[in-house]
Amino acid sequence: MTKKLIEAENISKYYRLGVLGSRSFKEDLRDWWAGKNRKSRDHEPESSEHIWALQDIHFDVYQGDILGLIGKNGAGKSTLLKIISRITLPTTGRISGNGRIASLLEVGTGFHGELTGRENIYLNGHIMGMKKKEIERKFDEIIEFSGVSRFLDTPVKRYSSGMYVRLAFAVAAHLDPEILIIDEVLAVGDAEFQLKCLDKIKSISRTEGKTILFVSHNMQTIRNICNRALVLDKGRIIAYGDSESVLASYVNRSREQFLGTDYTKQAVMPGNEMIRIHKIELDPKYMNEFRIIDVRTELCIFFEFAYEVEEAGNLMVQLQVFDDAGELIFTLSSQNNLFSNGIIKGKSVIPGNFLNDGLYYISLAFVRNSNTRLFYLESCLSFHVEDYKDSDGEYGKWAGMVRPSFPLVLNQDPE
Repeated sequence: MTKKLIEAENISKYYRLGVLGSRSFKEDLRDWWAGKNRKSRDHEPESSEHIWALQDIHFDVYQGDILGLIGKNGAGKSTLLKIISRITLPTTGRISGNGRIASLLEVGTGFHGELTGRENIYLNGHIMGMKKKEIERKFDEIIEFSGVSRFLDTPVKRYSSGMYVRLAFAVAAHLDPEILIIDEVLAVGDAEFQLKCLDKIKSISRTEGKTILFVSHNMQTIRNICNRALVLDKGRIIAYGDSESVLASYVNRSREQFLGTDYTKQAVMPGNEMIRIHKIELDPKYMNEFRIIDVRTELCIFFEFAYEVEEAGNLMVQLQVFDDAGELIFTLSSQNNLFSNGIIKGKSVIPGNFLNDGLYYISLAFVRNSNTRLFYLESCLSFHVEDYKDSDGEYGKWAGMVRPSFPLVLNQDPE
């Protein structure tokens, strides 16, 4: 019988914004105990100062599972992972884990900036309860995988974000955890390293029976490596089960199309202290009464955001286009320029006769100095593209991801 490693029962997490996490552990523990014994939550509704990040979460994870966590920004994914990692406590409910847990929730998780890479490897191993000999046995594998051997005796505060995540993942994956928890931190690494990490994830699950919880916005990645999936929306589970059926349900639920949002009319605009999104709009030159765009239509995308940083740095915006399976079709990147604080507007044009038939999603990534992601706005636009009937009354999706109309000219030499 497969061993159950994680069991979550009625997990809820209540935050008083600006208060919890900024006070003492004693005060947070007192509030957790009060929530644990609270018989009803009706007296504490959500407000501008209070929010339920998670509500009534139930699920089990078994040995060898690769569980993909899906959901938009703010759905509660990171909060759930922090509870499982025992970084924070639930307000109500119970969660039990059976096995050594390694977490990779943000760049440099568990690292001490003043210590060298070598010292941090030993520190992380001891935190996980490993003996020195166990760490030494895995040491060479960690260094080879991370590719940071030249900087092994350099304090990690001098590492780039890419070097940080390389070493952090290598440590987390090689120090024999029974449960490995990975948030979107792998997005910091380059494409080659991301593929290397995904191969390692599949390997340690299949050959070593490790259990992995994995957060990704890429549906194709979830489909390829996860056997189970869980979808969170506004702190609640809306789908849970085998990955294929959950992903199909998630895509169908996401088919409600919208051509833009003016976030300034909402109570809370998406973003953080550095990036605050004001609006994003899609302006198709033609769209039928069913809000379906002709494949020949040129698409103009506009967006506006507030930019505020303490220290000047180059800013680049990446516009990513995904299909309904979560596969990244292409990325458009702005120039990496120095901007002052204030309102920044952006525009891009996707030519007609380029996108194939299908449903598409657009996400925006805001990157500083080419390697530090400031904010990621997932699936902020969606639209459906459909072929037109030709003179014979026939139409259909072309083979391939796109259908560019570049000419292909044939010539024949005269005999």
